[in-house]
Parts: sequence; structure tokens; C-alpha cells
Amino acid sequence: MPIETWNHFRPQFLLNPEITFLNHGSFGATPKPVFERYQQWQLELEREPVDFLGRRADSLLQPARETLASYLGTHANHLVFITNATTGMNMVARSIELGPGDEVLTSTHEYGAIDRTWRFLAREKGFKLVRQPTSLPFTTDEAWLDEFWQGVTARTKVISLSHITSPTAVTFPIQKVCQRAREAGILTIIDGAHAPGQIPLNLSEIDADFYTGNLHKWLCAPKGSAFLCSHPSQIDQLKPFVVSWGYESANPGPNTLIDYNQWAGTRDISAFLTVPDAIQFCSSEAFIAARNSCREQASQALETIAAITGQTSLYPPRSTWFAQMVSAPLPPHTDTAALAAFLWENRRIEIPVIDWNGLKFVRVSVQVYNSPADYDHLYQAIKDFFRL
Repeated sequence: MPIETWNHFRPQFLLNPEITFLNHGSFGATPKPVFERYQQWQLELEREPVDFLGRRADSLLQPARETLASYLGTHANHLVFITNATTGMNMVARSIELGPGDEVLTSTHEYGAIDRTWRFLAREKGFKLVRQPTSLPFTTDEAWLDEFWQGVTARTKVISLSHITSPTAVTFPIQKVCQRAREAGILTIIDGAHAPGQIPLNLSEIDADFYTGNLHKWLCAPKGSAFLCSHPSQIDQLKPFVVSWGYESANPGPNTLIDYNQWAGTRDISAFLTVPDAIQFCSSEAFIAARNSCREQASQALETIAAITGQTSLYPPRSTWFAQMVSAPLPPHTDTAALAAFLWENRRIEIPVIDWNGLKFVRVSVQVYNSPADYDHLYQAIKDFFRL
């Protein structure tokens, strides 16, 4: 990361300067100008809550949804604001009619909360959850897709996948998955928790049946801002996650996705209304240039940690398998709990250490506020822990 880039962006974030923060991927971080706008919305709400929520909410949310839809390459009537991607995945998974004899196909790289969601529903409804493994390291999109598709059977009704995975930080070729699934008549549900703001998105081109994503992570919006996007042909399948006044509405909107889910009872919608400000911040020329530098820094981090640990990377450096977040393999004997404690307690480095399917990683997030010294501090800490 060039020094001038870090010097420009670090003062714009509220992060504790005493912490080496390399975990943007977990909950994100909101820049000061965006956070200030968020607080302005909150103050406006508190000055007249009844007017703000009772009379104005829909008219305030509409332009915010339109801005987000334009950014994501879809139509505002096809998406609704929600609080997080886990909620979005639950909304869809609980709506789909599944039962004994049906199968849901997913990968072994999925986020733990979503694995739990599907296991819960499989026990409740009687369908089979198939977690398809694929070979490591990753090579080509086609090789991965062919191997993943070996999990498809005549009983496969749903494919549920992350766009960018949480434990392994890999970007799956989701558009190719959705295309093949549509040809086979299989429903696709995509967990884009880490995608908005980290990689370019055009949801119309991806053509998933359902796509949900967080806005508080890589798009740097306030916490509690996310979206669910539905293909227009699938909107009527979605049941209201919380039955409230939008159900059997006296003044119906353009479709049930918005009617059923935009009003879910009293809640602070300020985070949703701030999303256009986050998009503006992350769409500046300076930010986009810095984000490109972040990807180069992520590749360098992958190579450097691999050189320190002597482990083989999950994906080739400077490939399309990752963007601003990488999971760098650790030696098999690594005590992950001890390393996590050492990095946090001894070196004040905020970073996830992951134990996944018998493999161990340190997951490095690279954001515009990180300096070269942040990574040097991490590299030295890893060397010290292993006494290299």
C-alpha cells in the first residue's frame, strides 16, 4: 500500500490507532463522513420519531434503495434493505418448499451460521444437505465448477453458495454457477456477505434467484445495513420473515418483497439511509485506486506469509480467486488458539486465526486505511510466534 494512500485514508476512519486492525472482513469499519451522516439521520429520527417512521420512512427508503440498486446493477423493486446477510439467507431458506427426497447442495467453505441454518432446516423438513468438497489448491473456474457439479443429482432443488467465502476468502465463479443451475432448473441462493464494495457486482448479469449481501463490511456503511435481492420470478416465493403491517397492506407497493419486509416493526432505519453516502465514499477515484492497491497488497501478504511458514497457498498469487482478503495457510501443527491469543494479547493485532476442515489459516483483510507497517508488524509477529 503506497504511503500516500494510507496517509490520506487512515485519518478518515475511527479505528483505535493503538490496534493493528487487519480484520475489516468481520464487521467492517465506517469512515468518519459516513458515520457523521448516520448520526444526523439518527438525530432526525429522535427529534420526531412518529413523523420520521410513521409518515416518511417509505419515501426516505425509496431513493436509498434506488441508489443501491443502481450500484448493484439491478432494479430497486427487486431488493429490500435488511440488517445482515445471515438474516437474508434465513429469509430465503425458510421460504423455499423442501421436504424428504429433496437435496440442497452447498460447499465445504460456507459460513458457519449458514451451515447451521441449513442443518436446522434439514432436520425440521427432512431434506438432505450435501456439502460438496473440491480440490485444493484452486486452479481454474472450469475445473472447480466441474468438481462442484459432481454433487448435483436429480434430487438437487437448491444450490446455496458464498460469493466470497468467510474461512478461505475465495471468490467462487458465481455467475457460471448460476448460469448452469438455471439451465438445470435448480434454484440458486447466493451469500454475498463479503462481496459488495470488495468486488464489482452486476446482479442482473449474475442472475441468481436470490442474492443477499452486507453493506457494513467492504462498502463501509454503518452496522446493520444489508440487502436481499430477488429475481422477479421468485419474489412470490418469499414468505414474510416477520409478519407485520406490510402483510395484507391496505396500500400495496410494487411487490410483496418490499411490502412484507421493508417494515418489520419499529427499528432504526438510519443505517439504510446512509448507504448512498457509503457508496459515494467508496466510488471516488481515490478510493477505487486505493482498493486496487489493496489487492496488490493482499497478494503480497499471501506470498510473504507463505514464505515464512513454508506452506502452499490455496490460490495462485495475483489471481481472480481473491480480492482484498486472503487466508494464508499455517503449518499443520499450529495451535490456532495460542496464535490468536499471542497476536491479540502480545502484539495488539486484530486478525482471525481459523481452523477449517483440518487446515489452519490466518485471514488477512487489506483495506485502504492499512499501512505497510501494519503488515510488517504481522509478519514479524508470525515469525516470533514460530521463533523463525
